[in-house]
Amino acid sequence: MRRWLTVLLLCLLAMQARAQCAVVQATNIAFGSVASTLVNTVVQPSSTTNAGLRCSGSLLSLLRSDDFFKMTLTPVGGTTGMVGPTGDVIRYTLYADNTTSFPITRGQPFDFARHGILEALGLLGSIVPNTVPLYAKTLTGSNVAAGTYTETFSVFWDWDYCYGIGIGGLCLGRQTLTGTTSMTVSLTVTADCQITTPTINFGAAPVVSGFSSVNQSVSLSCTKGSAYTVGLNDGLYASGGRRRMKSTTTNNYLAYDIFKSAGAVRWGSLTSARRASSDADINPGNGTGTGSQVFNYNARVYTDQATPPAGAYQDSVILDVAF
Repeated sequence: MRRWLTVLLLCLLAMQARAQCAVVQATNIAFGSVASTLVNTVVQPSSTTNAGLRCSGSLLSLLRSDDFFKMTLTPVGGTTGMVGPTGDVIRYTLYADNTTSFPITRGQPFDFARHGILEALGLLGSIVPNTVPLYAKTLTGSNVAAGTYTETFSVFWDWDYCYGIGIGGLCLGRQTLTGTTSMTVSLTVTADCQITTPTINFGAAPVVSGFSSVNQSVSLSCTKGSAYTVGLNDGLYASGGRRRMKSTTTNNYLAYDIFKSAGAVRWGSLTSARRASSDADINPGNGTGTGSQVFNYNARVYTDQATPPAGAYQDSVILDVAF
């Protein structure tokens, strides 16, 4: 009778501890849309809650030294990062937890049963079915063109786990399985520019004919490979096709304008009044993502107007870039 009770107890322990794990379709990692400047200079984080392994029921709260849950990420096509439409690559690192302590190397098995990761994920000692997450962080220094960047992995899972432990630490049963799923990592790079615009200061003069022309430039560093146009709006107080500054204390105006390069063609915001990247005075052509393209201009106060009352006159002009 005693022997029969012992066997029954061992079977009961095994049934209570048993957990079934299976490979399921992994959820993709999406960084979303990020401006090219931020991709190049700032680490971008992302993650997925499901890397393809799902365990139902409660795993034991302790792992044996011979247990393992290994994942191998193999890039489809032998890529080394997310590849874009022009062949540029955004490099990044995958991690087993939400730190940088456990990086995962492409093509090399990573054992989630080690380092306390499964415990931290809540897969041990929990009755709630759970999946294994993954975390990703981009590396800075990716000067890339706009577009969607992707990398696809074959995700291979290989595990061997003791799901029931009897008296004396005897393993009553093991689940030993493998399975493969897939996962894609993506990031969409949007075009943008870093813009440097100096203030136009005409100084002081007693009459309108006394103001000198101001010759300056704006500098733009725009997304690699991007063709764009640059426009200047009419400011706050334009009238009769001319920009105007307004007195800060009275309702008086001083007409002026901004012209392309050193010429007399007005720089505006619509159609041919804009300036194309190919029309830059320095480094014309598409954006490079690093070097600046320079657009010269000259600003002049119109001398065919009556001199307004003395005072400080101001205006605000918006520069816009269209891709």
